[in-house]
Amino acid sequence: MKKFNTEPTAGTLTEQLVAQLLHKPITTADRQRSALHVIDWLACVAGGATAEVAKAFASQLTFINNSAATASPQATATALWQGKTDWQSALQYNAALGNVLEMDDVHRSSILHAGPVVIPAALAMAEHCQASLDQFLDAVILGYEVTIRIGQAIGRSHYRYYHNTSSCAAFGAALAAGFLLKLTPQQLVWALGNTGSRTGGLWQMRHEDVMTKQFHNAEASKSGVQAALLAKAGLTGPAAILEGPQGLFAATSNDATPEKVLATSAHWLMHDCTFKPWPACRHAHPAMDVVIQAFGQNTDVDLNENIESKGLKYKDLSVTVQQINIGCYQDALTFCDRPEPQTVLQAKFSIQHAVACLLVFGEPKLWHYQAEARADKRVAAMRRKITLFLDADIEANYPTHYGASVRIRLTSEPHTISYQHQDTLGDPERPLSQQQIMEKADYLFKHNGLTLAQRQQLLSFNWFSQNDLSALTQLLLPSSEKTTKSVMHQATQRGAHDRD
Repeated sequence: MKKFNTEPTAGTLTEQLVAQLLHKPITTADRQRSALHVIDWLACVAGGATAEVAKAFASQLTFINNSAATASPQATATALWQGKTDWQSALQYNAALGNVLEMDDVHRSSILHAGPVVIPAALAMAEHCQASLDQFLDAVILGYEVTIRIGQAIGRSHYRYYHNTSSCAAFGAALAAGFLLKLTPQQLVWALGNTGSRTGGLWQMRHEDVMTKQFHNAEASKSGVQAALLAKAGLTGPAAILEGPQGLFAATSNDATPEKVLATSAHWLMHDCTFKPWPACRHAHPAMDVVIQAFGQNTDVDLNENIESKGLKYKDLSVTVQQINIGCYQDALTFCDRPEPQTVLQAKFSIQHAVACLLVFGEPKLWHYQAEARADKRVAAMRRKITLFLDADIEANYPTHYGASVRIRLTSEPHTISYQHQDTLGDPERPLSQQQIMEKADYLFKHNGLTLAQRQQLLSFNWFSQNDLSALTQLLLPSSEKTTKSVMHQATQRGAHDRD
């Protein structure tokens, strides 16, 4: 067990962190960035609501809504596009769905997704406390910050067994909720301490075809909020939960760097997050991107387009590509080296499948991970042509940079093409434009079945012309023409074969 310095200082890590963050100014530009993350998360939830896992969480939501106990003024929280309910039920549903499509934002060096855990916690408590839009956006910023700092500090050894999003973003949910509840600095420390005392989330789920990841996110978000509410009621918690002799770092990591919790930055770390352009695990994106770049730099083939609409020249790729060797960092191999995926989930965690679909279909779409695409003979043949290996140069730069290298052999000129990149599309060094983020959101909203008018209202929402949170949440309710049940039914029936 690694020991950390516990000599008396100006305070424990959580005490110093709370003091530091509460005095850091938040600008209009920071809130604008926060709003982009909220829109991206809302779109991911909308798209995720069509997935099979959503049925389980929706069934709990329906059961609770139909009970006499909640047919009351307690129904103040919004379960997205389902209706009003109590905050616990809304939070569980909303927090479960943000990561279903593997299109949620990500922070590289902390190797986690803050949004699916922090934003639903902030939304539930903002509605509960009748907070303003600005307060909601500020809570999201603070939640991301503590999540990312603890994720950076906890070390890569933690990620070997623990789902960082679950274990670290729970702290973000607690701070976001505590800020909205107007907790004192001492109460915030208690909330963080109690959150950390039960946090976790094991990766065993990645070895089985299960839906546990969504349960992780929902529980992490709920536990953070619950810890904040209990702290407000006087429940004390351990201040040295991070660096203590039996704290989080000692118990779950052998390479933690506690000083990173207090490392200052000129900007809020939310600005360092990546917006994901495509479905699939982020560890698959560097390989996808490097193949796109290799063809784009060396041929006239644009894999960002719909190949099936471009004629024989593009369709010939399934024949002309002989072999593809992709160099990756170790975590990409650990999570995404899967040459024969059998399920939707496995396909999203398969570099071979993601790249094969690029070469057969072009622009990545949600349906590429469904049975139809997995069984496509051209895709299956292409998967078998792809081999992965550990690239020492790429590994040396990870997790600060998510890169990949590729060497492709073709039957025609040029017979060999190669490419290597250090940063992937969507990363801060190669960011998506605001228009691209909005186009992604529109695609996911449409996948859910939102009308053109509904999509336009959300995408053009003016976050700064008013400060009333209800102006946003009223756009997140089911349309008056549809019951909650019919919304879920129609979305599920459309399923994932939507090729829009």
